[in-house]
Amino acid sequence: MSSVPRLVIAAPSSGSGKTTVATGLMAAFAARGLAVSPHKVGPDYIDPGYHALATGRVGRNLDAYLCGPELIAPLFLHGARGCDLAVVEGVMGLYDGAAGEGELASTAQVAKLLRAPVVLVVDASSQSRSVAALVHGFASWDPGVRVGGVILNKVASDRHEELLREALESAGVPVLGALRRAVPVETPSRHLGLVPVAERQSAAVEAVRAMAALVSRGCDLDALEALARTAGQVPGGSAPWTPIPTRSADKQAPVVAVAGGPAFSFSYAEHTELLAAAGAEVVTFDPLHDEQLPEETAGLVIGGGFPEVYAGELSANEPLRKAVAGLAERGAPVAAECAGLLYLCRELDGQPMCGVLDATARMTERLTLGYRDAVAVGDSVLAVAGTRMRGHEFHRTVVEPGAGAAPAWGVRTPVRRVEGFVQQGVHASYLHTHWASEPGVARRFVERCRTS
Repeated sequence: MSSVPRLVIAAPSSGSGKTTVATGLMAAFAARGLAVSPHKVGPDYIDPGYHALATGRVGRNLDAYLCGPELIAPLFLHGARGCDLAVVEGVMGLYDGAAGEGELASTAQVAKLLRAPVVLVVDASSQSRSVAALVHGFASWDPGVRVGGVILNKVASDRHEELLREALESAGVPVLGALRRAVPVETPSRHLGLVPVAERQSAAVEAVRAMAALVSRGCDLDALEALARTAGQVPGGSAPWTPIPTRSADKQAPVVAVAGGPAFSFSYAEHTELLAAAGAEVVTFDPLHDEQLPEETAGLVIGGGFPEVYAGELSANEPLRKAVAGLAERGAPVAAECAGLLYLCRELDGQPMCGVLDATARMTERLTLGYRDAVAVGDSVLAVAGTRMRGHEFHRTVVEPGAGAAPAWGVRTPVRRVEGFVQQGVHASYLHTHWASEPGVARRFVERCRTS
């Protein structure tokens, strides 16, 4: 288990083709009959959806900032149970991490924590011999990072490929693939990145199929698999992370409704696993179409997504909006992150929402993005006052006011401020958090579901 073959797919910078190569490799290996474990470095929710399509397994995140470096190997092993091979897609450039934190949360750090060979995806569209200097620099920058091969992307012709391969012979890093410059695989983007799988369905399936075909034609899959098998043991003698069951046999299993569907497609798989381990019966529903909450709902979790894209449809589902407001009024536990926060406001871009919070939300041109250090300002259904967690913000909306009379978090980065809302059983905030870093959050939430 701790020696599962693995590769980290990295690049010198964003936009080099990591997602296309990583997703295509996952699908190509799966087509060979391998059970492939898909992973993504960082807090990204969208790429793991494409990874899941490619492999038939849940896409999982490895974020050393949100969860701490000590959980990277255990979370990796948890996701890779029963797999023949794992592919980890990096984030940004190989050595880019949390701002001002050195290597923390970088692809390079995760590769070292997993002792995994790195495959560097290089956009070769505007260079020939210079590619050798680029690859040499990345391969030699940190002796703890093993760059085991290069995949050249956007290669113009056979002659161009010949020049690139000739140059790279001096760098001592083997070329494991060359992808021709072609019409890009159709993966449309908008204000926060790729359009999620939940919104594309059949088009996303076709996109993944096209990525697999592109990678299969242009890459040496045998050599890539052989490189993955050189990884050896995951260091530190790590055991797989496990959501430890805490439910007593004599306690009921409260129903925890979890929002899903196209408008609320952002979640970490470990959250529902922790809720179930804490004794909850987790039921997913779609706020775009379901007019009522699941039967006997005792608590509600509304994660991230794109409610701004579906504001009209969410507003038109008045029965569900009233059901959510009624649940909150009764004091039931409600945990809302980012998209969930917007849905609980009075209105979003002028469209009526649930009205649980006395606040309004609207789209802006400004992107708010970054990691955050946070501390619980007071007691809530998720945490006791003083609990410290790390979170991530990623949105182009603003909520006014930004905090209620009882804020959810005191945030220390990038500036000191309070943020979010705590009222009765509601905890609503822009911060995305990873509950594996603080399993007590799920246990506390489920216990409140039993007693509220």
